[in-house]
Amino acid sequence: MTRSYDDSATASRARQNALLAALLALVVAVSAGIYAGVASDDGRDRLSAAGRHPRQSAAPASTGVWVGAWSASPAAAEPGTETGGLAGRSLRNVVHTGAGGSLARITLSNLYGQQPLTVTHASIALAAADDSAAAAAGTMRRVTFGGRGQVVVPPGQQRVSDPVELRVPHEADVLVTTYSPTGAGPVTYHPRARQISYAARGDRTADLTGAAYTEQVEAWRYLSALDVLSHESDGTVVVLGDSLTAGATSTLGANRRWTDVLSRRLREAVRSGADLPRYSVVNQGISGNRVLANGPGRPADNPSGLNRFARDVLGRPQVKVVVIDLGINDILRHPGTADAEAILAGLRALVDQAHGRGVKVVGATLMPFRGHRGYTAAREEVRQRINAEIREGRVFDAVVDFDAAVRDAYDPRRLRGEYDCGDRLHPSDEGYARMGEAVELGVLRGAAPVRL
Repeated sequence: MTRSYDDSATASRARQNALLAALLALVVAVSAGIYAGVASDDGRDRLSAAGRHPRQSAAPASTGVWVGAWSASPAAAEPGTETGGLAGRSLRNVVHTGAGGSLARITLSNLYGQQPLTVTHASIALAAADDSAAAAAGTMRRVTFGGRGQVVVPPGQQRVSDPVELRVPHEADVLVTTYSPTGAGPVTYHPRARQISYAARGDRTADLTGAAYTEQVEAWRYLSALDVLSHESDGTVVVLGDSLTAGATSTLGANRRWTDVLSRRLREAVRSGADLPRYSVVNQGISGNRVLANGPGRPADNPSGLNRFARDVLGRPQVKVVVIDLGINDILRHPGTADAEAILAGLRALVDQAHGRGVKVVGATLMPFRGHRGYTAAREEVRQRINAEIREGRVFDAVVDFDAAVRDAYDPRRLRGEYDCGDRLHPSDEGYARMGEAVELGVLRGAAPVRL
């Protein structure tokens, strides 16, 4: 039977309508995917799907960019907390900001916990003074997670808070306090912080004074990041390193790590009108860290650079550049003579991970350590081999020559006297300052090479 014109036209319209409906469904699905991806990855403030911000988080819509103001890599399980954790204590972490903003959010980590961590109250405030557990008047804010005052962080995971309306200046001490009534051990912490934090018995999260905070510790507990919604910074520089980056042996509470110096230099240069990117700088150094090998335990204490790169570097907001200063512990802690080619391969693997996300990589040469108890001629040869490859541009996108900046002109295998803290490995405050000044700020410009 032959179809009439009307029948054919009707069938044609039906097919067209069906095709249009399918295309619309595809557009909606793609748009939803883009929204979800952007909301989680681009660092810009977003409303919830219902168009509301969580309770206690008076966070107006903004065109600012989320950047890292401070961070510290989860490094280990705190000894002595395996069974009871720190139940019934308020933990008041003191952190120093490298960027300012109008909103703040925190990240809590239970990476090393074997049980769910229940935090019933959390707060954030500006410190009333340096090295103080007291809050500045009018700055105490409650922190919520998904609109609730309580959050449960499963073992091995982390949780990011809702935005909190608090004007955070750069170069400020910020107090982040958590309270957990139940034991959830072991406690995830970052030791050798070069900053004193505090603890108090009972729920003291809302205390303005520091009177109850009689316990002191040179570590950060549970807290792994403080981000701010900034109108002054457009991205984050993440520095991945070991004790030389973490600032071991620098003056306690003085913020004299080389990354602190770099952060100040970059901000001042931008303010003076220099043609430089407006980036914050965050420190992801762990004492004893290596490129290749993890520490003991499951999950591993002191996870290697390869192990933690995705979380500690690529997981930071709006990361644009990573500076890598790793390798000296791969040489010193190897039971025999370390394999330079294996260390170089590990460094190149980190570069590949960064390039996969469009992140530029700046790498540092390894500094001298003659006179240290771990020094041998064979280890020095490995260091020289690695540095030669780095200087030739066969590892990173750009180079910072820390070795040349701090070595003794009369014996290049040693640290220059005034830059040595005394152990022949770690810098003095002057040495850290020299490292921060040795970074040519122009290396932070540009992006990762395009993959062909």
